[in-house]
Amino acid sequence: MHAAALACGLLGAAVAGWGAPIEDAPTALIEKADPWVMRKLAGGGRTEFLAVLHEKADLSAATGLRGKNDKGRLVTENLRAVAGRTQGPLLAWLSARGIEHRAFWIANMVLVRADAAAARELAARGDIARLAANPAVRLPDPQPVAAADAPGTGPKAATATAAVEWGVAKIRAPELWAAGFVGQGIVIGGADTGVTWTHPALRNKYRGWNGTAADHNYNWHDAIHALGSSCGGNAPAPCDDGSHGTHTMGTMVGDDGGGNAIGVAPGARWIACRNMDQGVGTPATYAECFQWFLAPTDLTGSNPDPSRAPHVINNSWSCPASEGCTDPNVLRTVVENVVAAGIAVVVSAGNYGAGCSSVSTSAAIYDKVITVGATDAADDIAGFSGRGPVTVDGSNRLKPDVSAPGVSVRSAVSSGGYATSNGTSMAGPHVAGAAALLMSAVPALAGEPAALKSRMSHNAVPRTTAQDCGDVPGAAVPNNTFGWGRLDAKAAYDNGAAIPPSALDVDASNNPTRYDALTDGILVLRYLFGLTGAPLVDNALGPTATRTDPDALRLHIAGIGAALDIDGDGQIDALTDGLLILRYMFGMRDTALVADVVTPGAPRTPTEIEAHLHGLMP
Repeated sequence: MHAAALACGLLGAAVAGWGAPIEDAPTALIEKADPWVMRKLAGGGRTEFLAVLHEKADLSAATGLRGKNDKGRLVTENLRAVAGRTQGPLLAWLSARGIEHRAFWIANMVLVRADAAAARELAARGDIARLAANPAVRLPDPQPVAAADAPGTGPKAATATAAVEWGVAKIRAPELWAAGFVGQGIVIGGADTGVTWTHPALRNKYRGWNGTAADHNYNWHDAIHALGSSCGGNAPAPCDDGSHGTHTMGTMVGDDGGGNAIGVAPGARWIACRNMDQGVGTPATYAECFQWFLAPTDLTGSNPDPSRAPHVINNSWSCPASEGCTDPNVLRTVVENVVAAGIAVVVSAGNYGAGCSSVSTSAAIYDKVITVGATDAADDIAGFSGRGPVTVDGSNRLKPDVSAPGVSVRSAVSSGGYATSNGTSMAGPHVAGAAALLMSAVPALAGEPAALKSRMSHNAVPRTTAQDCGDVPGAAVPNNTFGWGRLDAKAAYDNGAAIPPSALDVDASNNPTRYDALTDGILVLRYLFGLTGAPLVDNALGPTATRTDPDALRLHIAGIGAALDIDGDGQIDALTDGLLILRYMFGMRDTALVADVVTPGAPRTPTEIEAHLHGLMP
């Protein structure tokens, strides 16, 4: 049978339960439209979908920049330029036909509300790559917990003062506070149901509050544009029509100064975007919030400014196939563009455990994010916490990356009080808060999400399990249940704090290309081969080197210590670790970086090796 005819026949069978199939569906529509879109169109009337254009922005230059501001500016300019240059004809076509639409630049796509006839015409256009699903997805409600079940609290009301919450203490955040690091100078973004910004534990942490007056420009965005909930649509000030977003934000930064130390990073500031209406979001609302976080705007949606972007964004939501997110990569480009701008993206693993491969939803499955599982007070994995490997996209990727407290977590709620809940939604904010602590303690990590992820993952408390998922034994670390283990913020600080922020600028050269393979790379390689004195430095010093004494160079390299174990196998070897450093300095990446050097099954993946090297060369 001809392929198009077969596809049409299968389509008719597939939608039989949802309505009559689209008559004479053209090949272009069948090939480009998501199955969810086809089902909705077959039911008659109009439906929302994302018209994704072919052209993508080239953001590769961002990898050579340092710091969030420079990266954010380049990424924003390039994304806006591509959208502005390519979307014009499509937007004119939609406007001429009176078709509802909303353009995006975070990815080159347009949200469209149209019928089957318009979808046929859109699919036939040469500039359209696909028609992606935009289903309404309900957030699974976290399970409230009786106060008596909360670890270390005893039989007391959930709203009672608790001083430092057990999860905050478990990840050793107070030890970083004692060292003077509370998240100062760091901004956290919350993408959720909103935030009750006037809550006593949150108001003084809000970037839009100066102590006497509020300014919500650049600090709040509402991606819900329709009336319906208590927040209405286009809310001009932060609000929360549930309590989920308020609870998650409380775990990140909350402290009322009166004994409710519920937050991990009480010195950080927060901004927020509401991406769910009464707990229901869509890929379009999720994308709109990511776009706003990348370059926050004033309340009219104008004057985007990437310099006001947060350093880290928490995402305690999911988009499962069971509710229409049949394309697991629907938000992949969006998320990767945000990370390219130097913003760390933390995502809860989802409450779809305890079976293997239950980490199965956008955006928890993506490689570039920090995916977080949930643990209890005994450091055991929660029964509901999603497990890897990721199979829904065929990657077989290990997930989660790390785990954190997510059982009996007490935090703020919209009423102005406090409540205790279970969920990976509660675990993710512990990691986002810890990220803020680490960036305030080690400024070189700000704007470097891959290095930040590696630092937190590799310094977690190792945890194993009898459950084997995928090809990774549960007894191995990392594994597909805990990832690298339970988050330990203090260890993440300690195990690297003594390493100079520009460790691999070995000869301390004063030039823009300070990490030079023919100087720094050769010096490290010679050191690992055991050379000292003149043989270490002969013809290997740059013309602007300021560290030239052989003994000083040797001591500097020795001071890098265990961080020279690039592949993470517990040994420092010239022919593996030294060669990886040299290749990275020569600009080799991905498979070219690790080919014939790193064996399959090595403790660090190629992505983690790149992140580790990047952390030594900020």
